[in-house]
Amino acid sequence: MSKKVAVIMGSNSDFPVVKSALTELKKYGVEFECRVMSAHRTPTDAADFASSAKNNGFGVIICAAGMAAHLAGVIAGHTTLPVIGIPMKSKALEGMDALLATVMMPPGVPVATVGIDGAKNAAVLAVQMLAVSDDELAKKLADEKNKMAEGVRQKDIELQEEIKNV
Repeated sequence: MSKKVAVIMGSNSDFPVVKSALTELKKYGVEFECRVMSAHRTPTDAADFASSAKNNGFGVIICAAGMAAHLAGVIAGHTTLPVIGIPMKSKALEGMDALLATVMMPPGVPVATVGIDGAKNAAVLAVQMLAVSDDELAKKLADEKNKMAEGVRQKDIELQEEIKNV
């Protein structure tokens, strides 16, 4: 049985962006749990969740947070599982604050970080991590990459036709 992915948001206001990660995980048939926890307002809950995540069947943890964005780091500090951070866009600094807070981790406590509001890529990265030991997931990923490549080739064919008419 494949490992689950935990998707944790610092606030439910992050859900409209995070939803695309859940959609992507479903597309690959990866089981997930989605929760709201705060590094600052519920630090004990976040630490307890991270500390027990491996024993609870999780293989990867995705954390979405904005502004100070300490959630992924707090989670990473309490688990040996891979943690992927999604820095969320905010009004004040357009997500740059969250990006820097998520990516600038101390040695020994890494957080893989995707782009600002990059929930879909976080899910794909989580699937890739799980696929290291799951051949079925690896095949699904390869099929999806082939589909993307075919889409680009088709767009090139269409462009070449359009150029003829210029």
